[in-house]
Amino acid sequence: MEKRCLKVAFGMEDDEHLIDAHYGDSEFFAIYEICEDGDYKLLEKRHNKAKDFEEDDDGHGDPRKFKAVVGQLLDVDVLAAFRMGPNFLRIRDKTNKVAFFTRTRDLKLALQRVVENFDDLWEQVQKKKAEKPPIEE
Repeated sequence: MEKRCLKVAFGMEDDEHLIDAHYGDSEFFAIYEICEDGDYKLLEKRHNKAKDFEEDDDGHGDPRKFKAVVGQLLDVDVLAAFRMGPNFLRIRDKTNKVAFFTRTRDLKLALQRVVENFDDLWEQVQKKKAEKPPIEE
């Protein structure tokens, strides 16, 4: 049987730390393949094209920025963040992505937390994929 793996995007500030700001303000996304047996590998560092997005006056939770962020991550199963802004709820409610709070800014620890929660995340991802398109209008 093939082992189960998830594609996870961490919102990063630098190579070792998750950003302490909204997910959409990440410098880049570290895209990892993380498998149920604890194996993981960095697939790519994806520049965050939405970072410099001009937001509406209140500056937070702009739906267009939300689409710009998720649009870069359509191939990813789980969006992992230290913390998230208002668009986090949109990601949870309007996409087939699973959002995961790492509760740590340390990338190595964050990877470990995904491994520890693998079964739960896997179930959530399968459920979401069954009921939602990648992103709702």
